[in-house]
Amino acid sequence: MLKRKLYLCLTAAVLISGFCFNAQPAQAQTKGTDHITPQLKIQKKLTDEQLLDLVQKQTFRYFWDFGHPVSGMARERSNRSFDYGDEVVTTGGTGFGVMATIVASERKFITREQAAARTKKIVDFLWKADMFHGAFPHWLNGETGKVIRFSPKDDGADLVETSFLFQGLLTARQYYTADNAVENDIRNRILWMWEGIEWNWFTQQQNVLYWHWSPNNDWSMNHQLKGWNECFITYVLAASSPKFAIDKRVYEDGWANSNTFFNGKKFLGITLPLGFDFGGPLFFTHYSFLGLDPRGLKDRYADYFEQNKNHTLINHAYCVENPKHYKGYGENSWGLTASDSWQGYAAHSPTEDLGVISPTAALSAFPYTPEYSMKALKHFYFDLGDKIWSEYGFVDGFSEEHNWYAKSHLAIDQGPIICMIENYRSGLLWKLFMSSPDVKKGLDKLGIESKP
Repeated sequence: MLKRKLYLCLTAAVLISGFCFNAQPAQAQTKGTDHITPQLKIQKKLTDEQLLDLVQKQTFRYFWDFGHPVSGMARERSNRSFDYGDEVVTTGGTGFGVMATIVASERKFITREQAAARTKKIVDFLWKADMFHGAFPHWLNGETGKVIRFSPKDDGADLVETSFLFQGLLTARQYYTADNAVENDIRNRILWMWEGIEWNWFTQQQNVLYWHWSPNNDWSMNHQLKGWNECFITYVLAASSPKFAIDKRVYEDGWANSNTFFNGKKFLGITLPLGFDFGGPLFFTHYSFLGLDPRGLKDRYADYFEQNKNHTLINHAYCVENPKHYKGYGENSWGLTASDSWQGYAAHSPTEDLGVISPTAALSAFPYTPEYSMKALKHFYFDLGDKIWSEYGFVDGFSEEHNWYAKSHLAIDQGPIICMIENYRSGLLWKLFMSSPDVKKGLDKLGIESKP
């Protein structure tokens, strides 16, 4: 089985995965009148705004045309590997897709009515799907709603994937505010599911959150959520819960009490407040911040916009310096994060550099490094488009050093491209998510300041 999971290894989150060789394309949705036609021919005279529109729209096709036909949920990836089949859908990636659908509605790629109908299909499916103490598993069967185990003991609740999902659903609840049957139903069912997540139960009465629980294997996976990594949003939402909120001490004694939390050293002349040396893969700056606005977000540990910007600048500077002398690295081709590679799936970063550039890394960094991200986008599209531009936007990764260009796409990589480009352009998703009264209360409870 294909494996793609964020695990805590020692005291930190590390991505691990199986190989994706001999992969076959999965089946797309049945194409109907709402099909978005892909633009596969490279258009040489696009303005910056036209290029951003094109990338957002074509990448959105991953969630729209390739979404599961029964549930509307996002597929984990666009290809099959081994016994990984068409019915597997991902909860966290679906949260990203729900947010991307809001962007598509506002950008007029689809109508608001189409966006609401798809979102209702997803919410109605989740309402009947397997959940455990209110939390969802990483994978579901997109036809039946039954859990599909991710690994031998991972066949129950996944708190981190649940937080990615509900970052999207709470954003949707703030967006679909019309007084009609469809949008009323979206809001109500999201609220009922949101209120039912037993975040504090996942502490095992300790001052830390645990990632997994299984009805068959209990707490045997035993992964504590300690930072700095992609799980920041999990603690924010756990504190924001209207019925099952964690105490502030869980955040302080669990999340922030780790030898990989504080850093403060300089890398390539840039100070990194938190996290691994050189920052780790760039998805740390993306997944929690599709809805959570880092601008003006700070507590006694860090200014989170500074944290994310500096992490991105270190990643960019490393690729420009290119100490391993890989072909294709440079000012216009940069970005190391978890993605497929010529060796399988890997958590690419300056300390795990396999010569693979992941387009999502630079493109999802637009809010932090717009000039550098735009240079990368133009290079990816105009110069490399014949190799890496596809019906679902850019492929998951490429290596000019190894003459390797992925054919695959992953929900958790395509979604942030759409959402973070939109946050750079309009701040849309940040405004919606941060307008949630529960989120405001949760941030205040944790002592995290946010932009007024």
